[in-house]
Amino acid sequence: MRYIAVLAALALPLAPALAQESAKPAVEPKPAALIADGVPEVPVELTAATRPYMENRSAAFVGWNEVDRSMLIATRFGNTSQIHRVAMPMGARQQLTFEAEPVGLGAWSPKSADIMLVQKDVGGNEFFQIYALKDGRLDLLTDGKSRNGYNAWSRDGTTLAYTSTRRNGRDSDIYVMNPRDAKSNRMLAQVEGGGWAVNDFAPDMSWAIVSQYVSVEKADLFRLDMATGALAPIGDHKKAIAQSGAEFAPDGTIWQTSDDGSDFQRLGTLDPATGKFTAKGPAEKWDVTSFNIADDGSFIAYVVNEAGMSKLRLLDPKSGAVRTVDLPAGVIGGVSIAPWGDVGFSLTSARSATDAYSVDPKTMKVTRWTQSETGGLDPLKNVEPELVKVKSFDGLEVSGFLYRPDAAKFPGKRPLIMNVHGGPESQSRPGFLGRTNYLVNEMGIAVFFPNVRGSTGYGKKFVSLDNGPFKREDSVRDMGAFLDLFAKDQNLDASRFGLTGGSYGGYMCYAAATHYADKLRANLCVVAISNFVTFLENTQEYRRDLRRVEYGDERDPAQRKKLIEISPLTRVADIKKPLFVVTGANDPRVPASEADQIVAAVRKNGGTAWHLVGTNEGHGFAKKENADYNFWASLLFWKQYLLN
Repeated sequence: MRYIAVLAALALPLAPALAQESAKPAVEPKPAALIADGVPEVPVELTAATRPYMENRSAAFVGWNEVDRSMLIATRFGNTSQIHRVAMPMGARQQLTFEAEPVGLGAWSPKSADIMLVQKDVGGNEFFQIYALKDGRLDLLTDGKSRNGYNAWSRDGTTLAYTSTRRNGRDSDIYVMNPRDAKSNRMLAQVEGGGWAVNDFAPDMSWAIVSQYVSVEKADLFRLDMATGALAPIGDHKKAIAQSGAEFAPDGTIWQTSDDGSDFQRLGTLDPATGKFTAKGPAEKWDVTSFNIADDGSFIAYVVNEAGMSKLRLLDPKSGAVRTVDLPAGVIGGVSIAPWGDVGFSLTSARSATDAYSVDPKTMKVTRWTQSETGGLDPLKNVEPELVKVKSFDGLEVSGFLYRPDAAKFPGKRPLIMNVHGGPESQSRPGFLGRTNYLVNEMGIAVFFPNVRGSTGYGKKFVSLDNGPFKREDSVRDMGAFLDLFAKDQNLDASRFGLTGGSYGGYMCYAAATHYADKLRANLCVVAISNFVTFLENTQEYRRDLRRVEYGDERDPAQRKKLIEISPLTRVADIKKPLFVVTGANDPRVPASEADQIVAAVRKNGGTAWHLVGTNEGHGFAKKENADYNFWASLLFWKQYLLN
């Protein structure tokens, strides 16, 4: 009895503490790979409220199996996206890869489909390796260390072309191999620089057409001798021509897209002897973004980007006749024609997650192959975006897509978050918002996606308007034009504007925090450049020269001076509002040091800076558990500093 009494007495002082502990709100466990520095814990009430929005999926078309006519898609059922097989339209999604890291690329060998190749990296480091899938396991085909890039299969399925930096870690040399025989692996051509890729093999396999991406405004083509590895230039490489997708038709004609003689990318043929480009089909007023040629050469499927919306057209190369596939308004990707003629592709829109489809070129009937889950939510209730245009400081028209919350559900003036895309050679387009729908549908926050100067999709003149250090801040001023426009909008609350962005959009996020501190309440910047000089000095060597073309050369004294001047870190004292910085520790593009230095500087000045680091992530969070926690933390940030 005395023993029991002693225990009871010892327990009495603990009772208030236990009661206090039990009263503490329950929190969501933080994934082990995340470091949350200055970020508050996430209450489980928030995770429960957002759960349906976190469980949406997508199914991107990846390719065809030429033997059993099944489709390959990339979708996620666990923590990462993996390759799946779909045997028939709306059939079960049979998972083929089971990796801890995302696998988004898969390709069956043409003709025999006896081997499938996949590509993946580790921890988002983008040092991709190529594997063969054998008995449910991945058999490594590359060296396991360098950065490798899958390029093209030969039509007979015996030869794979790929690039690799294994020689010196910088130059993307060209290799070929039969993936069934490891001893066949060999370097075919030694090159200088990055951006190299084998586009396609000639029908007789005597040569291949190779491209070197120099910048968004210029790509050079070469003839690669398959016997000797000799590279011969095609056309005048002194000319700045943006060209891509060079592909052989069965008769040996080379088709490609090119802006030669035009402000936009057009579809046409290339004379390999002279480099002359001849546009084919109707005169499109927008970029042709992708195409594929039928195995029998009877038609070509191509996609046009009309102000952000995709149009899929089928061209008869003999007659020049064009038919447009009847599809809902949205964004198309991954077009590939099966040997039997069906055209496979992905389609997404504001009210439909990315899913896989096909179209029969004879009947023009569209068939849906997948219907991805949206967490039980009705996607038709998502708002459609409106196209917003404004004249910037110099009279240039810039535009973007605005998603407004339902006025009946959220009356009065609403807060707004501007979300700037990366690249900068990219474009915000009206696809499915995923988690972001929670901001619009449940929090009543308007979300705007601008396409400032330097964005693709509006012609080669427009995309060049931010090039180099001396034009860089013109795009920042475009953001200011939008902020001024929205401040006059009777349905938006100018006292509650925030801004976010990733990669180059992350730089724009920092820049906005310095230039527009009086117009913004908070900024959430993801994998962002804070100092152009340290970024260029520390980004991976294989991509450094490509970035110098866009941003400027830090080795040139005048450019270096300007790069330092326009860097957000130089103006960190102007950051007066709360900052949330998200970083991938393994990012090969924007090193984690870019985040570390600006977080330290803001805090040194007495400012608020949350910092979330993914130790197993790279240029953005690719693992679901990390992306989910990142989103929850961002909601806490917006609630505290934008809505409060």
